[in-house]
Amino acid sequence: MTVLLWIALLSLLVWLWLACCHGLFWRTDVRLPARRAPGRWPQVAIVVPARDEAEVLPVSLPALLAQKYPGRARVILVDDHSGDGTGALAAALASPGGLELTVTTPPPLPPGWTGKLWALRHGVELAGPDPEYLLLTDADIAHGPDSLAELVAAAETAGLDLVSQMARLRTESGWERLIVPAFVYFFAQLYPFRRSNRPGSRTAAAAGGCSLVRREALERAGGVAAIRGAVIDDVSLARAVKSAGGRIWLGLAEQVDSVRPYPRLAQLWRMVSRSAYAQLRHSPLLLAGTVLGLVLVYLVPPAATVVGLAIGDWAVAAAGGAAWALMAGTFVPMLRYYRLPAPGALLLPFTASLYLAMTVDSAVQHWRGRGAAWKGRTY
Repeated sequence: MTVLLWIALLSLLVWLWLACCHGLFWRTDVRLPARRAPGRWPQVAIVVPARDEAEVLPVSLPALLAQKYPGRARVILVDDHSGDGTGALAAALASPGGLELTVTTPPPLPPGWTGKLWALRHGVELAGPDPEYLLLTDADIAHGPDSLAELVAAAETAGLDLVSQMARLRTESGWERLIVPAFVYFFAQLYPFRRSNRPGSRTAAAAGGCSLVRREALERAGGVAAIRGAVIDDVSLARAVKSAGGRIWLGLAEQVDSVRPYPRLAQLWRMVSRSAYAQLRHSPLLLAGTVLGLVLVYLVPPAATVVGLAIGDWAVAAAGGAAWALMAGTFVPMLRYYRLPAPGALLLPFTASLYLAMTVDSAVQHWRGRGAAWKGRTY
């Protein structure tokens, strides 16, 4: 047996394991668990950190203020020292018939904090001790009218301390259609939702765009201060809550959508690269292992298929083709979730090569002192 055949067979075995034994990460049926209306609707404070978000607020904030929540709820938008009039625009969007809106600005950012988490801490403190739940949501997230009620009902019914939904991202431009579904697919591969949701499992993840957390559980985990320097704050929050004995849940959203546009590759590239190396704990060893893993899992199957056919080695072509078919088959459900054509799954190796380059670029930017840059700040 040739070396190429051994490599192709190894890639195929990895895909068999991923498809069958890795928490069924590729399935998209993890939605809000069974729920019923609670006898008493708890009070909720919705905290929205916002920095230079004037472009998206006219779409996202009115939807949040129009929530049909049977209990008491209020929105606290924390204008993180924006330079585009975010705070004034938010105040102008307040509606007499909607939820109460408070627009505030935090003190200057202290050392050791990321801007978003400093803003969240300020909003949580301003909410006071009365709310039983805090909905932490981003300024670019548009919620359906029943989103808050459904989140609270799920938490109350199942006794959950953290309920998080992965917002459906925009897929309007060609680059968005190519990269966005793969972004969610790769996230689910890193943090299989079913494992994260299982009590006792070491896997813990959340989606920062939409996370409802029980105030008591957040305080038990040390509050926002416990994760103050985290670049990947959503996963850090889930780990903190779960480590403190809380029950967490993460799934795909049905009425929570991101309205932030990423029409160009450069914007999507920066979205991924600003935190990719932080995900690897800034470890050159983990970076090398990730690069080798991406090559073996995503690039070897199409390469083995093409080379095997070219040289007439049918065993190599068959092993590569089978691995490629498994890869594409596990990606199809995500494409269907995003209402995109299934044949696009065959392009996943190309998309994976872009993510490989983004990950390496993330490390390079970190080594140059420009890692995790976001809206004028570098962490």
